[in-house]
Amino acid sequence: MKVLQEKIRQHNFYEEDEFLQKLLQQYMTPELFHYADQELKTFGRRVAGPIDERAKHTDREGQPRLERYDKFGEEVSKVWVNEGYKQTVKETYDTGIVGYVHKDIPELGKKGTYTYSFAQGYVLSQAEPGFYCPVTLTMATAYLLDHYADEDLKEAYLPHVLATGDTELYEGATFLTERQGGSDVGANVVEAVQDGDHYHLYGEKYFASNAGMCGVAMVLARTEGAPEGSRGLSLFLVPWEGNNLRIRRLKDKLGVRAVPSAEVEFTGAKAYLVGEADRGFYYMMEALNLSRICNAVASLGIMRRSYTEALHYAEGRNAFGRRLVDFPMIQQTLRKLRVKLEKETAAIFDMIQLYEKVTEGEATPEDEVLNRLLIAIMKKESAEQSIAFAHEAIEMHGGNGYIEDFVTPRLLRDAQVLTVWEGTANILALELLRLVNKYGAHTIFIDLLREKAEGSKQQEIDRMEERLIYFANREQVEQELEAKSLMKDMACLYEDVIYEKL
Repeated sequence: MKVLQEKIRQHNFYEEDEFLQKLLQQYMTPELFHYADQELKTFGRRVAGPIDERAKHTDREGQPRLERYDKFGEEVSKVWVNEGYKQTVKETYDTGIVGYVHKDIPELGKKGTYTYSFAQGYVLSQAEPGFYCPVTLTMATAYLLDHYADEDLKEAYLPHVLATGDTELYEGATFLTERQGGSDVGANVVEAVQDGDHYHLYGEKYFASNAGMCGVAMVLARTEGAPEGSRGLSLFLVPWEGNNLRIRRLKDKLGVRAVPSAEVEFTGAKAYLVGEADRGFYYMMEALNLSRICNAVASLGIMRRSYTEALHYAEGRNAFGRRLVDFPMIQQTLRKLRVKLEKETAAIFDMIQLYEKVTEGEATPEDEVLNRLLIAIMKKESAEQSIAFAHEAIEMHGGNGYIEDFVTPRLLRDAQVLTVWEGTANILALELLRLVNKYGAHTIFIDLLREKAEGSKQQEIDRMEERLIYFANREQVEQELEAKSLMKDMACLYEDVIYEKL
């Protein structure tokens, strides 16, 4: 076991992943791949080493804490994080995981891509999916600012959100959830009162992640006289520091303990309108699609770490006079995990190429519908698989898998939230209904499969087409009962088609 432990400590989460390298070489220009390959080798070693050690400390002993008052008894609502967490923040953002999506990489003189950023997130999530949440929120904040903020707001805040060690970093946050609404964002009641060229916000956000650590938050609120429902919501940029914001408490979460999630009260916080007043919900839904891809990427990271932990334990553990890995049942389990991991990774990175096309403004209306559809089905499937993979890793370890000295319990705890964040399976199923009933997404999906399959798997595609046509013509109650199982089968067929092409 000592040899096994030493082997695990010497991991490089990127360098040992030949399948990821193959995908990146396929989807990047030679110039970008050469740069990314070298950077990811450095980052992969750091994530497998000190960042992984810090993640364990943060989860077990160094969780964020709320410091409500300063030494003079004044209420400050500050969040304490440990020094190792701060170092992980610096080392991660300095790689350009957020910044180089929107600004030039100095060595190349051109911007990076979402493909590169998501590859970094995949590597990072193998050690710290909890910290990839703030990175995701910062990516969403950067997207919203870059696409919809006016020039004054961009000039004041965007360079800080995109910081790569060149200026002070402002991490981002997106605050949607309110106590009475939850996933029903249209029920939000936080109020925005205009005061000249800015607004003041009043009310509460009930599940606000990265509270106290963000420099700016993107917040949905309702202006005076705005209509009820999602169409009455506007998007605001809210600076965090010294701005009439009060943290009621930090959430005591099952997992992803690295990210401080809080109940936040707005008591007249200064805010700036982003974009058109009646488009806030639309803007945030665009950012949500980005966050859902990040969620899928985090799920892949947990799947990959679960698989490698199971593999290395099986290679190093002896039972009944044989290595675990020499037993046929163990080989079968590991083979199933590896193939599913590769299929899902291939499908998600294929999906990311369509997302790149959409964000660059090169997509057709059909592409935009397909983008939403693929994100919904792959977010659901990957989140559920991350839990299944963590379970298999625990079982491979036996009793040790249930002990907090090993990473496996944290993998399971962290995986569980991924089925909830950015939309539960039920919410994603409703997205499928909207896309099918309003935009005919099922026919676009079948066209994609036929194009990608290039003549193979036609029988499976034919059966899926028949099922989708039948689904599209059923009553809504019947659609709702069928949607989740259908989404799983759609995801698995998409994975099979993409994987077969490699």
